[in-house]
Amino acid sequence: MFYREAGQFKTNYAADMAVFPILQDKIGIAIILALALVVIPLVGNAFFLSVVMIPFLVFALASIGLNLLTGYTGLLSLGTAGFMGVGAFACYKLTTIFPEVNIIVWIFASGLFSAAVGVFFGLPSLRIKGFYLAVATLAAQFFLQWCFIRIPWLYNYNVSGAIEVPTRTLFGIPVTGPNASPEMRYYVVLGLVILLTWIASNLVHGRIGRSWMAVRDMDIAAELMGIKLLPTKLLAFAVSSFYCGVAGALMVFLWYGGAEPEVFSINQSFLILFMVIIGGLGSLIGSFFGAALIYILPIVLRGAPSLVGLDIGAATVEHLTFMIVGALIIVFLIVEPHGLARLWQTGKQKLRVWPFPY
Repeated sequence: MFYREAGQFKTNYAADMAVFPILQDKIGIAIILALALVVIPLVGNAFFLSVVMIPFLVFALASIGLNLLTGYTGLLSLGTAGFMGVGAFACYKLTTIFPEVNIIVWIFASGLFSAAVGVFFGLPSLRIKGFYLAVATLAAQFFLQWCFIRIPWLYNYNVSGAIEVPTRTLFGIPVTGPNASPEMRYYVVLGLVILLTWIASNLVHGRIGRSWMAVRDMDIAAELMGIKLLPTKLLAFAVSSFYCGVAGALMVFLWYGGAEPEVFSINQSFLILFMVIIGGLGSLIGSFFGAALIYILPIVLRGAPSLVGLDIGAATVEHLTFMIVGALIIVFLIVEPHGLARLWQTGKQKLRVWPFPY
């Protein structure tokens, strides 16, 4: 009875096409933002912010980037981790060459470098698609990972061969490096994720998003309707790679504090792809659901035995975590192949008409 649209009349097309057409949706978003901006930093400790919330937001942003390409445009990519690595190494080089420039500027600029690389490797998308395109992006993943290891200039010829994040400040407060507090790093990541999610929402609900979805549904029909396939697909690769590049820079500079090239391996690409599939293809909120299920749920399961007083070995807990998460993924895919986002939409629709079944 609390989630109804009765009495909420639309008087113009803009209100009818709004992303959140019901007042309760807007209130729900406001509550979520209040929890993220106020409650979590006040209640959560440094461990919770650094180990749970910051990685969750980074993975959610990377999932949004891949979802724009795979979910909205229908172009399968297995090079997500490689594009994240481009963003991380580009941000590292830029901030070491120009240390006086604000680190936020270089985080966004690193996304532009990743977008350029994504456009280059997206050129075959005009001729091939499906598994053939996946193989092409897989080749991009292996090539970029080889570059991260074999080109010493990218990591400033460090003996360790890794990125060593320097201390950078924002308004005089350290946001990267060993002196940065978890609260400050969390706020920076949260602000960037909120901004980029809002931009992605406007993209997918506008002309560009409709063009992407037309190409996804049937590219030949989209071309007959006047949509130019090459610019549309390359734009999808560029925007997706930009988001992945920013996520990679956030991962290294505001989460890890340093990283080796192995961080951007093929396993990372598959992990983010699983988040997108489980959360729901073609859904921004599904990217957050998928990141929560794949990353946060194992952390909860690892800590559950100690909370209830069970004395179980760490290795056993790890094995049980893999088994439970894998079983839940299979169950979710069987119950709803379109992901957790579809379950969320179905639940909201049932609330709108409750107690009636239609």
